[in-house]
Amino acid sequence: MFTFVWPWMFLALPLPWLAYRMLPPRPPSQALRLPHRALQLPATGNVRGWVRNWRNLAWLAAWCALVVAAARPQWVGPPQALERSGRGVMLAVDMSASMQTRDMQLGGRAVSRFAAVRAIAGDFIDRRKGDEVGLILFGTHAYLVTPLTYDLDAVRAQLRNVAVGLAGPNTAIGDAIGVAVRRLRTLPSSERVLVLLTDGINNSGSLSPLEAARIARAAGVHIYTIGIGSGRSNLSGPFGQIFANPDASIDVSVLKRIASLTDGQFFRATDTRRLAEAYRAIDAQEPTLQGDVMRRPRLPLYPWPLAASMLLALLALWRPVAPRMQVAP
Repeated sequence: MFTFVWPWMFLALPLPWLAYRMLPPRPPSQALRLPHRALQLPATGNVRGWVRNWRNLAWLAAWCALVVAAARPQWVGPPQALERSGRGVMLAVDMSASMQTRDMQLGGRAVSRFAAVRAIAGDFIDRRKGDEVGLILFGTHAYLVTPLTYDLDAVRAQLRNVAVGLAGPNTAIGDAIGVAVRRLRTLPSSERVLVLLTDGINNSGSLSPLEAARIARAAGVHIYTIGIGSGRSNLSGPFGQIFANPDASIDVSVLKRIASLTDGQFFRATDTRRLAEAYRAIDAQEPTLQGDVMRRPRLPLYPWPLAASMLLALLALWRPVAPRMQVAP
């Protein structure tokens, strides 16, 4: 079915005519006087009139096509059943400076923690077909990047295009939970899920993690926490190889407590395999159910009249080559 999103834009069609009627008329141009009788221009009165009329018609057609594009034409397809669970899954991803640590392996090469999260989270998002998914990025502050949406491509695109440190170098776990609860509380209590991924300890924000977890429990939000980072990394130092333990920077006890308070689960992702297992476990515990929601696919068509309007405007601006003066015999 063909339809317009903004049909009221057609009210703008008579604007050129109104402007023509209301603006003062242009004064007539003066005649060209040739300095010598032997000089004369070819008779082009009919040609000029035809060109002028053709150009006016081109401008009129360009305006009509522009108005059609502004009305946003679209093709609406037949209703289709949408598989959905009704759940809202909010992803909260740590973007602090420590997420740049290259202690993860992906495809046989060392990558940063965030690169591993970005790669594996894409598969988890793909499995959420039928769920509303949102994205929160947190560092020193927590920001809602993508509200709850069925458009999984938009969530993947946002996660793919962000950079570590964008939200600040610190870690505000409590604030991230608070932002998620505010967005999820509009859904039924049994359908609110938060997946929180971090590699640090809460050292920023105005809300403590456990206080935020209690608020989430009161709101019926289930929180699954993932602590990411290798349990042991081999770093190069001035005195040779240094064996560090990044696990000491993760507050495992608080993450476990958050999951326990909200009837969720804690996962420890020391490598990409365990991270993928954590996402698969969450996916199994939050299954997608068959729903009875119908949706109609919509195909926007406005680029076609917009392109036609631009082409017609270019044709209207085209000027023929001026005829040369001829000397009479």
